[in-house]
Amino acid sequence: MSEQHAPNPPGLRSWLGLLVVLGPVLLVSMDGSILYLAMPRVSQALAPTADQALWTLDIYGFAVGSLLITFGNIGDRYGRLKLLMVGAAVFGLASAASAFAPSPELLIASRALMGIAGATLLPSALAVLSELFSDPKRRAQAIGIFAAAFAAGFAIGPVAGGILLERFWWGSVFLINLPVIAVFLILAPILLREVSTSRPGPVDLLSVVASALGILMSVYALKQAAAEGFSLLPALVGLAGIALLIVFVRRQQRIAHPLMDFSLFRDRVFTVAIITGLLPLAAWSAAAYLSGMYLQSVLDISVLHAAFLALPGALVLTVTCIATPMVVDRVGKRAALIICHFSIAAGLLFLLPATISGGVGWYIASTCVAGLGYGISFAVVADTAVGAVPASRAGSAGAIAETSNEIGNALGIAVIGSLAALLFRLQGPDLAPTLDETLQLPGLSDSVMNDAKSAFVIGLHAAAVVASLLHLALGVLALRWLPKEKRETEQPVNEVPQEAVDHVKA
Repeated sequence: MSEQHAPNPPGLRSWLGLLVVLGPVLLVSMDGSILYLAMPRVSQALAPTADQALWTLDIYGFAVGSLLITFGNIGDRYGRLKLLMVGAAVFGLASAASAFAPSPELLIASRALMGIAGATLLPSALAVLSELFSDPKRRAQAIGIFAAAFAAGFAIGPVAGGILLERFWWGSVFLINLPVIAVFLILAPILLREVSTSRPGPVDLLSVVASALGILMSVYALKQAAAEGFSLLPALVGLAGIALLIVFVRRQQRIAHPLMDFSLFRDRVFTVAIITGLLPLAAWSAAAYLSGMYLQSVLDISVLHAAFLALPGALVLTVTCIATPMVVDRVGKRAALIICHFSIAAGLLFLLPATISGGVGWYIASTCVAGLGYGISFAVVADTAVGAVPASRAGSAGAIAETSNEIGNALGIAVIGSLAALLFRLQGPDLAPTLDETLQLPGLSDSVMNDAKSAFVIGLHAAAVVASLLHLALGVLALRWLPKEKRETEQPVNEVPQEAVDHVKA
């Protein structure tokens, strides 16, 4: 545990330090979604295959999610600020490489490097804030701002990407990272200080490799099956990935210093909170990506217009994230989690009336209704997970909560997006594996183009229904599983355990 501070009011250095830390955090979350509206333009420039397009979107989130806990452990042992500085520098270099990537393969590789660097930033950024804000109430305020910035990054990523693409080429969505990273690298050594911790035990390399490779191999098999149908090699790779994940889980239960404490899942409240961290991000990322393709490629709406259409939902999500902690004090976390899942389930169904001839109003309604649930999930998951376990295990609980967010963001496109890709392949004109590739073929008749667009809309509807049913089921589970809460007046709700601050990432 970190050295105890006498609670002092934060000064200008503290608030400036918070502002500097928020820069990289905002970039990490934005880059998880900034390509959703940009992918049609990337597809035109680099001509990726259906599989490569999905990997371009997914590899970043999987790199972040699979390495968060690893880098959290490394930062605990060797210094959070050092890791933060190295990670920011690598993130900037990888962003530049992504902007000028000449091929889909190099874009995927540079996006993977961005994800690795992003995984170094999130675990350390919030822990560094604990040195800036020693007073528990002020620290809780800083954590709330941190969480709101992280959620806002996911929401405004597609909007920022759309605005940039109206004036610049697709690589500009990555170059905007460079000024923020440069400011951080200049000011961080001045405003931030190293957080000293004493965490025993080595980082288990086998656990790191088993978890990262297991996730990537399993998702690769899903993508290949959706894009090209069943074949032996992807099936074998998928089985090997599942085997590695089983090895990872069993190893965590045996070693003295595990990367993830799976015994926490014995608590029902914790389990529901972690699923709530994963599933809404999965639904949101899949819906944002597929809806962006729908607006641009089916309805022929410009990228800037599509970005503005995404603003109402982004605003609802961000405001909900900020307001939720105050509402939770009145209605309780159980009610908030139930509302979260039912509102997302309802919002996704608003995509069903969308057709190849129109559906803008339904899209806006969908993002606003579902945005309410997304905002709630961003705001309460980490706090609910940490509050469900003893303070001595708060760090591990927070690490699992943040990992569920990142993995959910990537799994949404990998699994739900692959379902839409599969239906397009089965229902479409069978001229190319994706809608954009089909529409770019020369000499297409209006009938064939309408068939391709109709097949895409079928995939969009199926993805919305599946995600909605999953949220409906989780809402019912929360209703049955979560205990009714007494008025939470016995404990101060704003006080955050020091260990949670040392480890929790948003």
